[in-house]
Amino acid sequence: MNTFEHFKIKKQLGNAIADLGFTTPTPIQEESFSTIMGGFDFVGIAQTGTGKTIAYLLPILQDLAFSEQANPRVVILAPTRELVIQIVEQIEKLTPYISVRTLGVYGGTNNIKGQKIAVAEGIDIIVGTPRRLYDLVISNVLRLKSVKKLVIDEVDIMLDFGYKTQLKNIFEHLPTKRQNILFSATMTTYVDELIDTFLINPVKKTISLSGTPLENISQVKYAVPNFYTKVNLLNHLLADKEEYNKVLIFVGTKINADRLFETLDFDSDMSVIHSSKEQNHRTNSIEKFETGTSRILIATDVIARGIDIDKISHVISFDAPFYAENYMHRIGRTGRAEQLGKAILLYTEKEEPLKDEIETLMKYTIPAMEWPEEVAINGQLTPEEKEKPEIQEEINHKKSEIDRGASFQEKSAKNSKEKKERKSYERIIKERYKKPIRRGDKIQNMKKKKRK
Repeated sequence: MNTFEHFKIKKQLGNAIADLGFTTPTPIQEESFSTIMGGFDFVGIAQTGTGKTIAYLLPILQDLAFSEQANPRVVILAPTRELVIQIVEQIEKLTPYISVRTLGVYGGTNNIKGQKIAVAEGIDIIVGTPRRLYDLVISNVLRLKSVKKLVIDEVDIMLDFGYKTQLKNIFEHLPTKRQNILFSATMTTYVDELIDTFLINPVKKTISLSGTPLENISQVKYAVPNFYTKVNLLNHLLADKEEYNKVLIFVGTKINADRLFETLDFDSDMSVIHSSKEQNHRTNSIEKFETGTSRILIATDVIARGIDIDKISHVISFDAPFYAENYMHRIGRTGRAEQLGKAILLYTEKEEPLKDEIETLMKYTIPAMEWPEEVAINGQLTPEEKEKPEIQEEINHKKSEIDRGASFQEKSAKNSKEKKERKSYERIIKERYKKPIRRGDKIQNMKKKKRK
């Protein structure tokens, strides 16, 4: 069995790995280290929780020499603020004995001035979401002429979020001669297109297919008639605090996330995050869940891809995900680092086709659980259940809102008039650089799928 010593990494980096208690590299870490060190373009496909972040950070940090130059030599792009923060934290854990200047940049805050100051002071590695990083580039504060390595993490989600235009714009400012490193949990046609367009004879390594169920995660499913009966079942299950000691609950929409948070019986034990929550709220919610202040975290798929928290006892899919691959991302949040985990899928009759797609993808039939006699069936329906349900978070934005342009939020007549008289900086930038107003290509596929 190989150890990190076989990588022959420098002593300072080896000491940091020892401090973290890591001894044996994961398969994706073994496959990627020598290839990335050799300077080849690399594409790594591996499931969530298999150590992808360390897989690209180790060879990058091993190859990164001390420098006082102002411009960054490494750019790491991630789809969410949460993932940016966690990548920066991982770099800091690996570099206590190495002088590396790292900065994380992302939107959703009023701190772009502070980020500009930090960039101007000089950095070695910049980690950011595409939109904020590109805003820094076009403001002439961030210059990418010295970049030697470009990493795109969770590239499949990056493209689903509609970041294709931003990526192309960023590529135009990067040196042609550079190393490209892509990591993803799934391989889609959009990822293939990006690889064919921008990478040169990349080395591709697929460690495990996204449809392969993780062996150390036990799965069960419950057939449930509606939202409020799902709530009754969760109240029954989660009452066992010893068994359900750290629970991540996935919901399909922001509306359902807030509704579930308001109706479950565990107020002081819960946190909730989704894309409409302020960044401070999202950060605090994750910190509370990570430290154990709250044992239940309710989240949507859009946000949860950036969550990397140890010792999650259960992942509960309150709503079946619209895309079967997302179920694998969900359950991959438990059973990490070879620990045992448990996953529970709740599905209604309308969600049964989605459940079937999940089982087809995994080539595995999730064991069905008998309904607990003490759990009452609630006949109350949500407004969405009375009508055609919207299963995925991204389609919460109604067509009329999308057609308006850059903003997806409802505006009063007064505010609308003010916007016409004076456009925001964000709106001007979007119009000038043709940033996409839609949330991703998958939304279009979703609409096509519904019309069939």
